[in-house]
Amino acid sequence: MKVRELRGSSFEELDSKLEDLVQTYFNLRFQHKTGQLENPKRLRQVRRDIARVKTVKREQALQIR
Repeated sequence: MKVRELRGSSFEELDSKLEDLVQTYFNLRFQHKTGQLENPKRLRQVRRDIARVKTVKREQALQIR
């Protein structure tokens, strides 16, 4: 997920993406704990995507860009 793509999204779209990412992260953590996760790097990718979405939401709230 690229920041350029996120900046073109509306606040509501970012909310839905964030909600999906948090749910995905929860499922990945659950799989990791039960030993079913095939790609552990995916945890890091999703966590960073969550941070990107939160950053863009904060920028929009402060009208930085």
